[in-house]
Amino acid sequence: MSPARPSQVTLRTAFTVCFAVVATAALVLFLYETRLALTITVAAVMLAVALDHVVHLLEAQRLGRAGSIAVTVVGVILIFVGLSMLVVPAAVMQLRDFVASAPKIFDNLRHTPWFQRLNAWLDLDARIKDAVPGVLDLAQGALNPVISALTSALGAVAAFLTILTLTVFMLVFGSGLLGRLLGLLSPEARPIWERVLAESYRAVGGYLGGVLFICSVNATLTTSYLAISRVPYFLPLGILSGLSSLVPYAGPVLVGGLITLVALASGGLVKGLVTLGYFLLYGQLEGNLLGPFVFKRTVHLDPLITLLSVLFLAELLGIVGAVLAVPAVAVAQILLRELLQLRRERIATGPVGPAARS
Repeated sequence: MSPARPSQVTLRTAFTVCFAVVATAALVLFLYETRLALTITVAAVMLAVALDHVVHLLEAQRLGRAGSIAVTVVGVILIFVGLSMLVVPAAVMQLRDFVASAPKIFDNLRHTPWFQRLNAWLDLDARIKDAVPGVLDLAQGALNPVISALTSALGAVAAFLTILTLTVFMLVFGSGLLGRLLGLLSPEARPIWERVLAESYRAVGGYLGGVLFICSVNATLTTSYLAISRVPYFLPLGILSGLSSLVPYAGPVLVGGLITLVALASGGLVKGLVTLGYFLLYGQLEGNLLGPFVFKRTVHLDPLITLLSVLFLAELLGIVGAVLAVPAVAVAQILLRELLQLRRERIATGPVGPAARS
C-alpha cells in the first residue's frame, strides 16, 4: 500500500479562498446598499460621454476646452429648464389622471364586444379578474414615487444638479484622471488599454447620440399622432413611448401594446386598430432604418445579441440594466476582441520550438 500523500490545501490557500468569498459578498452588499448613488453615477458617466462629443465639436471651433464645456453645460441647463416649464407640468397632470382612471379604462376594455367574444372562447375574464388588480396596484405603487419625485421641484432640481455636477467634473477632470491611471500600467499593456478606451468612447458616445435621436423621433411622432387622433393622456403616453426606445426592440413593442389598449378602451375598436397600425408602421421605421443605423454603425452588435443582453441584464438589474445593456455589451465586446487579438499575437510570437532552432 502506497503511503498517503499530504494534503495540498495549505492554510494560505484556505485563507485566500475565504478572503475571496468575504470580499465578493462585501462587494455585492456595497453595490446593493449604494444602488442609488451608482445609478446617479452611471447616469452622469453616460451623460459625460455623450456631451464630450459635443465639447470636441466646439473645441474644433477654437473655443477652448473650458469654453466648450461651459457652452455645452449652459445649453443642457436651458433645455432642461425649457422642458420643465413647457412639458413636465402638463405631462404630470395627465399622468396623475391616467393612474387614477386606469382601473376604469381596463374595466371598459373588459366590457367591449370583442373582449366578450374572446372571453366566451378563452374564459379571459376569470383569469384577468385575479391578475388585473394586482398588476394595477403594482403599477400604481411603482408610479407613485416617480410622480412624487416629478412633482417635487426640490427633489427634481436636486437630482438634476447632482448629475450635472458630476458630469461637469467628469468633463473637466476625467481625461486627466484616465491619463494618470494609464500611466500606472506597463509599457506593453498601456497601448492595449488606450485602444480599448478609445474604441469604447467612440462606440458608447455614438450609441448614446443615436439613441437620443431615436427617442426624440419616437416621442415627437407618437405624441403628435395621439394628439391628432384625440387619444386621452397623449402627452405622458407619447413621452413614455419615446423613453421606450432606450430599451431596444422590446421597449417599443411593450409600450406600443399598452398605448394601443388605452386607445382601444377609450376610443373603440376603430381607434384601437388605427393606433395598432401606427405602431406597426413606426416599428418598421425604427427596426429597419433608425435602429440598424445606430446599432450596426456605432456598437456593431447583432440584433440577437442586443435582444439577449437586454433580456438578461433586465432580469439582473431591472429597467436600469435594460437601458445599460447595449453599451455594456458593446464595451465587453471591445475588451474581448482586444484580449483575443493579444492572445493571437502571443501565440504567433511565442517561443521557438526545437525544430525551428535546429
